[in-house]
Amino acid sequence: MNKPFLLGKTYFPPKQDNRMSDEGDVRKAREDFLKCKPSNLSYLLEKRFAWMNGFIKEEESGIDVGCGTGLSKLFIRSSNFMLTDYWDNDWVDRKVDVLAMPFQDSSLDYIVSSNMIHHLARPNLFFEECSRVLKNGGKLIIQEINGSLLMRLLLRLMRHEGYSYDVDVFDKERICNDPSDPWSANCVIPNLLFDDMKRFLTVFPCFQLIHHQYTECLIFPLSGGVIAKRKTLNLPFKVLRFIDALDDVLIHASKAVFPLQRQVVLENRKTPEHLR
Repeated sequence: MNKPFLLGKTYFPPKQDNRMSDEGDVRKAREDFLKCKPSNLSYLLEKRFAWMNGFIKEEESGIDVGCGTGLSKLFIRSSNFMLTDYWDNDWVDRKVDVLAMPFQDSSLDYIVSSNMIHHLARPNLFFEECSRVLKNGGKLIIQEINGSLLMRLLLRLMRHEGYSYDVDVFDKERICNDPSDPWSANCVIPNLLFDDMKRFLTVFPCFQLIHHQYTECLIFPLSGGVIAKRKTLNLPFKVLRFIDALDDVLIHASKAVFPLQRQVVLENRKTPEHLR
């Protein structure tokens, strides 16, 4: 895809310039949320996960890959939902490398991935692994960062993570992030993958797109951050709902400028040779 004209140049800030606090401290983020339940972040997390239940049946088996704080389990309504992560924290059900998952072929009904793909060294391999372990008709349910103009501006202001359009995310041999650093991030990887959905589905014909929606604008920075933090003023839910409605208006006005996140659901379609 072509680089945007505004703020399209590769940008990776030095780590010492990061203006967010507690980067990577998932334990502190989890403990703080469970203790305080701040309204802005509670609203954001429910918005990020509750919609996924529309694509999950209660009795189905699935996993959250790269679960981080593991808070998805508060919102996903499934009795067979397992938290997995590269790090073996005590709330994690199973340690999993998403590029080489320890699951049998066609063993899962769904996979949840929330803001994880933009950290991957080889996104291409992730989709191949997901197709392998998902059943025929299984769903890959994605919530991801969206590199809109506003997001690129916020990244430069906060100096938290960076981005580059100069990578081929469809090349199996191309390294898109530092493999030795799980927090390495290229925040336009989702754009490179999903903005040209026709190309994505050509490269991965095993998937069919069944949902794609842009979401979140002001409601994201007002949350103060999920793991890396900035101070924020917690607001009543009525005010947050109003801001969320305003976000919808802004996103409808310009998808290139305003949305900070996107939702994608891909349905796995096994070929006859895969089903043998």
